[in-house]
Amino acid sequence: MRQTPASRLGHFGLGLTAALVLAFLMAPLIVIVLFSFKDSGDFTFPITGWSLKWYRDFFTSPTWMAALQNSLILAVSTTLLATPLGTMAALGLAAPQLPGRRLISAFLLIPMIAPVVIVGVGMYFVFSMTGLTATFPGLILGHTSLAVPFVVVTVSAVLTGLDRRLLWAAASMGAPPLLTFRKVTLPVILPGIASGALFSFATSLDEVVVTMFLAGPGQRTLPREMFTIARDTLTPTIAAAATVLIAASIVLLIASSVLGRSNR
Repeated sequence: MRQTPASRLGHFGLGLTAALVLAFLMAPLIVIVLFSFKDSGDFTFPITGWSLKWYRDFFTSPTWMAALQNSLILAVSTTLLATPLGTMAALGLAAPQLPGRRLISAFLLIPMIAPVVIVGVGMYFVFSMTGLTATFPGLILGHTSLAVPFVVVTVSAVLTGLDRRLLWAAASMGAPPLLTFRKVTLPVILPGIASGALFSFATSLDEVVVTMFLAGPGQRTLPREMFTIARDTLTPTIAAAATVLIAASIVLLIASSVLGRSNR
């Protein structure tokens, strides 16, 4: 179909708008990465020299490494807990006979759409009454509550492509529910489960607000350490730590995209 000058102008305008929005979103990340390699300790342009010393400071600092270790432990624990919980919730919501499915689904997604600071305050009061504040189990539960909705969304999305006639056929042939799930349902939803697990890991790895409310002195995560140090003195070591988180997020995003294509 031949394009008119007006349509070409419209496409150009949309492309330009998309490019400007992308530049606006990417500029802070690019600046952080550039400053993490800057030789001097100031955050100004132009950059006259390049160095890896801030990464050396980061990876040789016991404080930073302890924070990174805590973040990884929390992220893995959150993923292992949120993935099966979110998967079971999505499977339950997919049952046509479940009453109030829409209402239950809305409640499950509240941690995803509500302001995180409100969620953090609520968790602090509840966990204070149960003695879970300033503990790793409390942090894991807090991060899990934020991660479960992502698993529910990704698994529910792939469940829409499940042909229920396959389930009925398996049941009519006498297959027990567990065997039907393992042979029919699980292969279909596995990419969604994996994507949800990746989102759970990323959510926990980057979480700082809930951590500030629930963590004690012994639960210093990487984002919390960055926030605490930035309030006192801003050094390029923070930029190096941020770049590590950015790199991890990019890897998780690529992995999620690959899983999404395999599902299609």
